[in-house]
Amino acid sequence: MNSHDKIRVVHYGIGVIGCGAVRFASSKSRLEIVGAIDLCNTGKDLGDIAEVGRKLGVTISANAEDVLLKSKPDVVVHTTSSSLEKVYPELEQIVKAGVNIVSSCEELSYPYDTLPQLAKAIDEHAKTHEVSVLATGVNPGFLMDAWPLFMTGVCKRVDKVKVERIQDASKRRIPFQKKIGAGKSIDEFNDLVKKRIIRHVGLSESVAMVAAGLGWELDKITESIEPVVCDGQTKNAYITVEPGQAAGVRQIGCGWKKGRIVIDLLFEASVGAKESYDSVCIKGEPDMDVIIKGGTNGDIATIAILINAIPQVINARPGLLTMKDLVISAMP
Repeated sequence: MNSHDKIRVVHYGIGVIGCGAVRFASSKSRLEIVGAIDLCNTGKDLGDIAEVGRKLGVTISANAEDVLLKSKPDVVVHTTSSSLEKVYPELEQIVKAGVNIVSSCEELSYPYDTLPQLAKAIDEHAKTHEVSVLATGVNPGFLMDAWPLFMTGVCKRVDKVKVERIQDASKRRIPFQKKIGAGKSIDEFNDLVKKRIIRHVGLSESVAMVAAGLGWELDKITESIEPVVCDGQTKNAYITVEPGQAAGVRQIGCGWKKGRIVIDLLFEASVGAKESYDSVCIKGEPDMDVIIKGGTNGDIATIAILINAIPQVINARPGLLTMKDLVISAMP
């Protein structure tokens, strides 16, 4: 595709991230939004629902087949679920329609170890229909995988990769605070962990992507989840957390090689955390430590990278891609 050609975009999933993606995409002169798919708000103008500030002349429809057929998009921005098993039929339908995909599905970010059969099927379908499929976001997709991998490009030797993402969740929207278990008793928190309701999705995928990017064959990948326990009452606009309750989640993903941890990823989000930051530490030659003070705004970053990835995905090789395959930069 010529760099001056208009890119026809369909948005599939008009939730919080989907609406943000619509607003950002609508500001880009190279992108033309030609369709919208969602089970809710059908029959309404996408611009109204996404709060763009104007009508877009695009009606939201629940009929994906009809939208894909009539709008003839170049790419679908897909933002429906974190579960690859759940969204696989959606992805398959889009690919078989001959359309490229940029998705926010965390389990699709690097599914070769966790869901290898689905990864193979998507890759084969995409190659058959000559389209590209990429899942990305702030995490997984950037902070704990693509960013540290890019940093290792200036190293002569890498011995260990350590990444930390620490967030004060006090200012995040209430669904996020509930997602991390804030205000739950420790027993309630642990029960929700067992039900896989509380967890950061994509940590194992990020470990596997870093290992693959470095050419490391890991012995195993492990994950642990525990509550961040509140030691003093914490209040914000949405919730009050009492001492002894869970203030949030601490999750660690590790890649092991020859009996030692060579990839160490720490994700921690809690109400009342003393500071927020993102950091990458590379041990090797040379050692490097980089920190983003104040942390990265997850919603803004995810929305931006989804839309900024569109030109590269359209021009990439057919098949299932991961962020280690691409260098994403801001779209003019």
